[in-house]
Amino acid sequence: MTFPSDPSDREIAEGDGTADPFSPASSEEMVDHAWKGIEEEEEGLPEQRAGAASPGGDSDLYAGLYARGEVGVHADLGADLGIHDEPADPFADTGVDPSGRRRANAEESNEALLAQSEEHERKKSSRRSFWKELPILILVALVIAVLIKTFLIQVFSIPSDSMLPTLQRGDRVMVNKLAYRFGEPARGDLIVFDDPRVQSDDGSIVGSVVRHIAESLGISSPRNAVIKRVIGLAGETVEVIDQTVYVDGVVLEEPYVAAENWVGVLDYGPFTVPEGHVFVMGDNRNESTDSRMGLGPIPEDSIVGRAFVRVWPIKRWGGL
Repeated sequence: MTFPSDPSDREIAEGDGTADPFSPASSEEMVDHAWKGIEEEEEGLPEQRAGAASPGGDSDLYAGLYARGEVGVHADLGADLGIHDEPADPFADTGVDPSGRRRANAEESNEALLAQSEEHERKKSSRRSFWKELPILILVALVIAVLIKTFLIQVFSIPSDSMLPTLQRGDRVMVNKLAYRFGEPARGDLIVFDDPRVQSDDGSIVGSVVRHIAESLGISSPRNAVIKRVIGLAGETVEVIDQTVYVDGVVLEEPYVAAENWVGVLDYGPFTVPEGHVFVMGDNRNESTDSRMGLGPIPEDSIVGRAFVRVWPIKRWGGL
């Protein structure tokens, strides 16, 4: 029994001049063609490679050969023909965010503005903090000044001409209050002591505080403070004869006394200094109220300290 032939079978049998893509000869030709495309690509002809891998081209035939097992797998060839290529995903993450740089720039701008705002607030807070702390700083400074004045050093103003030419009226000297806590007065020292003729009057509490602060800052001096030079020590005998001072019968050299300051000075003594006292005189002998008249010997426990430097005026700054 015969069956009518299919026209397409007949065409295949008769042939239309088109090679069978599944024949061995055609497979070899396609492999050769594919290798030729690879060689052309290596020679820098990318357009040949594009033609070889285009849809419907030789890659489809090679895929058929690969499926039938008539040709082996070559990694480079398969990759070149696109056998293993997958279609590109238009939504795939390529690692480049078009808006990423804009977001980064915006974040940097925000950070800069935030930093500027914080710096502005910090400066405002610092200014407010300074004005809040200023009264405390002033108070602390005053307390420190009072402590220094009370226990260490105090500035005294010279109120008279009794110490000319060494000290002039209006000079300011610094007095070491620790000088005689660890030692004894020495001859020639300039000492500040409380005037035994003046009674201490503290007055009101407010007035006392104001006066104490002024004295601590060197603005004023205690009203009962006196400055003189030590001439005789406890147990020594002091005598003035013909404008010359003798201590225990020995002439006392006094380069700090000017000749004109002796004019009109009367003889004095002899006088023996009692224990616990010192004998003092002013350098301006004819205009000084001292141990010779008025003050008498000065108790050592009434000595405030030793003047050691002149601090005002600046042009006369120097040690004493």
